[in-house]
Amino acid sequence: MPRASTTTMTVRLSGTLSDFVATNVGDQGAYENVSEYMRDLIRRDKERTEREAFDRLKTELAHAYAAPESSYQPQTAADVIARNQA
Repeated sequence: MPRASTTTMTVRLSGTLSDFVATNVGDQGAYENVSEYMRDLIRRDKERTEREAFDRLKTELAHAYAAPESSYQPQTAADVIARNQA
């Protein structure tokens, strides 16, 4: 499996944001360093985004399955593709 590339980023924080990060990093914090903290925040945000997308899909499917069978209309794969490209 190929290894993902690494990107170095610079983030500037000041005031209360900087103070908040400082309380979460180091001897008294939950993270050893700022990079570890940022990676965890990004992972959590990614998981949240994926969970929200999945929840939207589940909602759409629930509505579709709740519809009466008489409301279904046969469609070809080409019909579905065309609808989704619009």
